[in-house]
Amino acid sequence: MSDPTIEDEERTKQTMLRISNLEKRFGGIVAVDGASFEVERETITGLIGPNGAGKSTVFNLITGVYEPDAGQIYLEGEDVTELRPHQLVDRGLVRTFQISRELAGMTVLENMLLAFDGQLGESLWRSLVPGARRSVVHQERELLDRTWEILELFELDHLAHEDAANLSGGQRKLLELSRALLTDPELLLLDEPMAGVNPTLEKKLLARLHELRSQGYTFLIVEHDMDVIMNNCERVIVMHQGQVLSHGPPEVIQEDERVIDAYLGGQI
Repeated sequence: MSDPTIEDEERTKQTMLRISNLEKRFGGIVAVDGASFEVERETITGLIGPNGAGKSTVFNLITGVYEPDAGQIYLEGEDVTELRPHQLVDRGLVRTFQISRELAGMTVLENMLLAFDGQLGESLWRSLVPGARRSVVHQERELLDRTWEILELFELDHLAHEDAANLSGGQRKLLELSRALLTDPELLLLDEPMAGVNPTLEKKLLARLHELRSQGYTFLIVEHDMDVIMNNCERVIVMHQGQVLSHGPPEVIQEDERVIDAYLGGQI
């Protein structure tokens, strides 16, 4: 007979994110109503559902933008329910937004460099004192090397000195994901990453996601394109009216009558 304690420990090791009975109300409106689900590490997990299902609210709760009215959020077994966004970034949880949030008046390279926290050059005395200045220069070289590496990965290096305002919608998505990677995350929450992305860039972006997953990254994705979800996610979580309606592998979700009635309809 297997040991339940050992099984629980193994399950915890495989779980990157666990949501337990999460609730959020806005006045008399229940946006999230007892939602519970898990995201296994080193997977691409899809979060789908009709408009108003509570997906964006769940993202905002997980990332500390909203404070839940009830329930818990666990990141690698640690209760992070009350942490704020910057504290979660320090623990390896980063998100992107449906509408990219680049600084339009800065170049792509400058936008990227903003991702680094605790840069020595932000200290006035370190920037001016000759002995301390050497450590600033050394760190800046390391950060630039890392930035160029990511820009090349996403094929944005040729746009490094271009103003971010001049990028296409798809290129802005790539910039936002590239910048998120510079924070050394372990779990990335991507909100509509394919929205506004042309088919060529979409193919490149999906290839990069799979490459990153194979390197140990974990992704939770909100996406309305069912082909993207069903062809690229190991598991899918379906929300409806603030609750988790179903979860499982894509092939199981596509056969779930409740999901078909509530959301997929004639799409499959």
